[in-house]
Amino acid sequence: IPATVDARAIADMKDKWEALGVAVQGPVALDLAISIEACEHKGYKSEGAGVADILLAPCYEVGNVLGKSLTYFADAKSAGVIMGARVPIILTSRADSAETKLLSIALGSVVASDKTHDICNK
Repeated sequence: IPATVDARAIADMKDKWEALGVAVQGPVALDLAISIEACEHKGYKSEGAGVADILLAPCYEVGNVLGKSLTYFADAKSAGVIMGARVPIILTSRADSAETKLLSIALGSVVASDKTHDICNK
């Protein structure tokens, strides 16, 4: 499955992640990324297992479904930014709340002013 190959390649960029002070795991199923109980039940052990701070999706469509599911079913807060361009691109939906749009602008501003994101673009 191409998405799992991509996830492994991203996780294997250890030098870039260590420079940013983060640990990246993948590919990891959603339940193992966000549920300590699921990790215990399945015997999955990895740094950050069950307590992921960030979830990366393999494509826009999957990320969109995941984000909207969390927003509408779990009342999650979100912010959308596309990385990889010269500057962050704010990504919102027409149906997003004013708070989500503001959070997206704030996240884009933080990313734009943070020089460590340049490491990811090399």
